[in-house]
Amino acid sequence: MKFKLIPDKKFIKHYAKLTAAEKKQTDAKLIKLAENPLHPSLRTKRIQGTESLYESSVNMDIRLIWHYEEEQIILMLDIGRHDILNQC
Repeated sequence: MKFKLIPDKKFIKHYAKLTAAEKKQTDAKLIKLAENPLHPSLRTKRIQGTESLYESSVNMDIRLIWHYEEEQIILMLDIGRHDILNQC
């Protein structure tokens, strides 16, 4: 099942601040996320202390924050350095 990814305004704003290399890495991971949110390379897990927020790794520093909006829709909430998890 392929998911449709919908970016939130915050995600778009923070994505624009990434370097070209980080954007390239992110784009590759977003493709994997759309194909399979539990792909091992994403290291996806539910964010502790939340019921419906998930984090996935772009690399060792950059994280994607998202949640399932509907059966085949993922809302991309934010992207940033590992410390964005403290804002959840």
